[in-house]
Amino acid sequence: MANSGSVADMAAVLQALKSIQESQIQLQEGFVSLSQRMDQVAPPVSSTDDDMAEKGSQVTKTAVASTATVESTTTPTASTETAIQAQKSGFTSRIILTTYPKQIGIVPLPFKWGAPEPAERGPVVVSRSSSTIGRRNAHGGSYSIYFALALASKQLDINHKPDFTNTEPAANIGPFPQWGDPKKIVAMDPWGHLAPWLFADTIKNENVDIRPTIAITKAHMKLPELEESVRAGRLVPDGKICLNSAGELAVTKFAVEPVWYLPGVAERFGIDEGVLRRSLFEHTGGSYPELITRGDIKVFLPPIGGLTVYCFGDPAKMSDEKVRLALRIHDECNGSDVFGSDICTCRPYLIYGIEEAVKEAQNGGSGVVIYFRKEGRALGEVTKYLVYNARKRGEDRASDYFKRTENIAGVKDMRFQALMPDILHWLGIKKIDRMLSMSNMKHDAIVGQGIPIHERVELPEEWIPQDSRVEIDAKITAGYFTTGHRMTEDELKAVKGRMWEDIDH
Repeated sequence: MANSGSVADMAAVLQALKSIQESQIQLQEGFVSLSQRMDQVAPPVSSTDDDMAEKGSQVTKTAVASTATVESTTTPTASTETAIQAQKSGFTSRIILTTYPKQIGIVPLPFKWGAPEPAERGPVVVSRSSSTIGRRNAHGGSYSIYFALALASKQLDINHKPDFTNTEPAANIGPFPQWGDPKKIVAMDPWGHLAPWLFADTIKNENVDIRPTIAITKAHMKLPELEESVRAGRLVPDGKICLNSAGELAVTKFAVEPVWYLPGVAERFGIDEGVLRRSLFEHTGGSYPELITRGDIKVFLPPIGGLTVYCFGDPAKMSDEKVRLALRIHDECNGSDVFGSDICTCRPYLIYGIEEAVKEAQNGGSGVVIYFRKEGRALGEVTKYLVYNARKRGEDRASDYFKRTENIAGVKDMRFQALMPDILHWLGIKKIDRMLSMSNMKHDAIVGQGIPIHERVELPEEWIPQDSRVEIDAKITAGYFTTGHRMTEDELKAVKGRMWEDIDH
């Protein structure tokens, strides 16, 4: 009997605690609502530049007063003016600097990365809208900076709810066993293309903002080189994949935004999750404090570029081990890919990869090109152009190719291909028959994830622009794949690029 009484007493205590928590949540929600209403009814005032400076100073002072939520506690006049300015920008006077686990009002939606079924896994929720901020189980966002600008300039309502009518994927993909393996996919959401439909009840019944991180569509592709490919007989129009004599192609496209499962990303790089969180926090200027304060949030949407998959032929064949697959993994190079610079082999290899992918699809297999936004080896275009300047003001020898980059950036490559194979797992790819790449980093990352590569295909000599010999010969000497000659150090020194004033070639 005594034991029964203890159990009853404990149940009563737990019920009382639950009641207190619910009351606190209601109190917080009421306070937020009242704060918003106060901002809305604040009387309009005119402000001088000095007033604005004073208000900015006031916001700064109040912001450092707490690491959680911030309320102005200074004079009524300053507080009112701060509230008015916030209201004019579409914000309240209350600034949320960060949140903490088990904080009042913080009840993240359940989430289990690697769960085989979407209902068990749960949605990725990142929105900071008033109805969703307490339910988030992720933070960041690949376009979060532009999103913030749109809010600040009052071009966008933070509580806007998208209408996803007729936006469903234009092709079916998966699910595959890899989607439920937390070791194979750590850098994208396997269910990201279906999120608004899989979790429609949560969106409707719990008023939670859930967005897709993958979209799938169909399109036609027209590139001038492909018309030349048809004229030269390398591509033959079939009316299905290569549509006509202009070299127009039918393609299925998959746009993917990065979604990082932090424990998995840390493991993939062989580092501690805490070290990863701290580095991301400190080197984004402290933009994401919940990386530090919310250890319970394991998912981060980094503000970096994503990737696009271009599939030629039937998308279902990508995962079919009975048919051949040709694949080109391509990292962004705006200068060459878009504007035709001949200092590198990027656009030639991209076009060659598309050609070969199309031919494989026409032969009954699958052809895939995956385009990653990693401009300038993920060092950026500014660094790339500084390197170009250093090369062209020197002797631009192949023997100094990587040294030029290391002198400026401290590293010769920051693409870190360790996360790249995730998209292959998501597509259900289990083997690659023809890998249209010479990169040893890409090869090793893919094979290291258990996907065999049966043949590596280098860029044919006739596709290499003269001024890009510096790049390609340096890469081959450094270990890039080739079936041809690998230069000696002396031979490499003799390979020189075109100078700015040289117009002969």
